[in-house]
Order: sequence, then structure tokens, then C-alpha cells
Amino acid sequence: MFRIGKEEIQELTKVIESRDMFKINQGLQESAQVEAKLSKIFNCKHPIFMTSGHAALTSALIGMGIGPGDQVIVPAYTYIATAMAVVNAGAIPVIAEVDETLTIDPADIEKKITPNTKAIIPVHIQGFPCNMDAIMKLADKYGIKVLEDACQADGGAFGGKRLGSIGHAGALSFNFYKIVSSGEGGALLTSDQTIFERALIYQDSSAIAFFGDQMSGFSTQPFCGTEFRSNELCAAVMNMQLDKLDDILHDLRANKKYMMDALKDQYQFAPSNDIAGDCGTTIPFRFESEEKARAFANAESIVAAGIKCTLPIDTGKHVYRHWAPIIEKRGACHPLMDPFKMEANLPITPNYTEDMCPKSLDLLARTVYVHVNPDHTTAEMDARIAAIRAAL
Repeated sequence: MFRIGKEEIQELTKVIESRDMFKINQGLQESAQVEAKLSKIFNCKHPIFMTSGHAALTSALIGMGIGPGDQVIVPAYTYIATAMAVVNAGAIPVIAEVDETLTIDPADIEKKITPNTKAIIPVHIQGFPCNMDAIMKLADKYGIKVLEDACQADGGAFGGKRLGSIGHAGALSFNFYKIVSSGEGGALLTSDQTIFERALIYQDSSAIAFFGDQMSGFSTQPFCGTEFRSNELCAAVMNMQLDKLDDILHDLRANKKYMMDALKDQYQFAPSNDIAGDCGTTIPFRFESEEKARAFANAESIVAAGIKCTLPIDTGKHVYRHWAPIIEKRGACHPLMDPFKMEANLPITPNYTEDMCPKSLDLLARTVYVHVNPDHTTAEMDARIAAIRAAL
């Protein structure tokens, strides 16, 4: 979260004083307002505000009809929640390499496609846009769905279109660490009526048929799902946060460009699929070796300036080899509910190994992230630039 203040406090106060905190109400209808704003921002017919990005990913896969006997391709570099969402749907994640942009490699996607592949989940990690043109061409060629994981890229774009609105469905996250936040929260984006109906039922099957006319005109019958329904308190915060989204993105991008322009004569950066659409949260420095990357990250001038540098290889469950429940094939507490043990999945489950994506591991180990703050002044950025230059 970058910016929060009196607007969020005032909106929360209004909800508390109204005493209408349930999502479906005849009062302030904060959740409905959030969904209306998401629809406008993302040019999306059917947004659903819910409890998390993970909830949105799982609900979208259910909406796509994904289940046992299906494979879903995910990148080697993403938070474990992406792969877990596939398992939640009863399907099997297939792990693909990332390319120099640190987003999923379209060439490796095609290598991993089988007759059982039903979906691809491109992840716009750190706000870096995936190559959506190439991915959508593959989806059209092989007749498979695309679910964009834009959980770290709220409001970003590729080719002028918002991330999460290009594929058949998209997922956003609004937890504390995201560009805009309601503490916890997320949203599913889709313009596909069938995906919407199934996802809406799944994410709130205990209440969907009992509150309001949420299923008006549906052709999908209710079925047993879960409860990812959000509430008016989170919606009140998100309502105000969405109003700030584009200003935050503008300042992030401006500050990232300022620093990169000042350093481009001396440093190599990881390439971007669309630098204009990049969210601007992170500058990815690329080095010849892991040794040089670590030397830079731990340089005296970097430490003295208080610049927090991160090697993505060190980010734990964002790297596939640390996805213990996936690698070790523990998909559920009860063995009969475990997709890795289901008969339909036995012949299509890969042999996961920690070294199965060597290109990804190499790139992640030779990259250093310097994080961008939208509120840094020119003087603050100049001081950071000087410290980075000194690190050589």
C-alpha cells in the first residue's frame, strides 16, 4: 500500500454509522460501487469483488470449467498461490520457464502444451507485463483459456489494455503489499457470461441464492462452492483506493523512468514487454553473474543509503522450487480429495524437480530489484542514484 489517509477513514466511518456492513444491502452499497469502478477502469462486464487474489484465481478456474484430468500452465516465478489455485480446482499445474523479462516464456508455454492443457496463467509479476500478444495467439491456436494473474500489477497495461482484461479472465489482489489495498481483498475480472455465473456461484455458494437478485437471468444452476464474499468495510477502503490508482501509477512510472534514465549509461536492466504499461514499482537490474548481483545488493553505499535490494531468487515461495506442497504433491489434507492422487490426474502429473527450470533460476539469481516509491522527491531519488552508482 502506497497511499492511505482521511478519505478511507471517512468512508469507513460512513459504513459503520450506517450499520449496513454486509455486501448485499440497500444502503451505501460500497461493494457494488467498487465493482462498478472496476468495470469502468478495466473495461470489464463482470467484475467480482472478493476476499483475495487467490480466491479470484480459484473462482476463475472453476468458472472456466477446469477440473480433474486438466493441466494448467503456470510460470516458474510467481507466488505459490497461483499454482495452488490450480490444485484447488482439482487440476494439475505444469511449470514453465520465464524469459529475460521474468514473465512466462511463450516459447516454453508452447513446448508444455499437451492435449490435456486447458488453460494458461500468465503472471504479471512485480507489475511487469507478460507478452500477451504471443500468449493470446497460442491460446487461439490450441483452443485454451487464459487467466491473467495481475495480483501484483493492479492497473498495469499491455498494448494499451489493462492487465487482467486481455485474457478470458483476470485476477487482482488488494492485500497490504499491493499498489492499492483494502488490507485483504481481490477481484475477478471477466466479460464472459459463463465464467462469471459459475465464479459468482462458487465464491459465495452459501448466500448467492438468498440475498438480492444476484442470479437474475442466470442459466447456471447453484452448486456447492465456498465463501470468498467480501464486506462493506473492505469495500469502503477499496472504493477510495481505486480513486487513487492512476495517480499512484503515474508517479511510480515517472520515478522509475527518472532513475532508469539516470543510470542507463552504467547499468543493464531486464527488458520489458511493455515499459509504458509496466506498473513502475520495481527496477530490475541484470548482472552477468549471481556473485556480481549479490556484491551490488550488499555494497556499502547501498546499505548506507538504506536502499532495500532484493534478489528474486531469494524470495521464497515466489520461486517454484520452494513450493513444497506442489513439488511434493500434497494437494489436500484428505487423500481422497488430493488432485495429485486422483485417477484422472495420475497419467498427466509431471515429475517436479527443483532443477526443472534452469533458465528461470539463472535469471532470478542474476537480477536485483530496487523498489520505487511514488512519493520520493527528486532529491531523494538523486541520493539513491548516487548510492547505486557508487556500488560499482
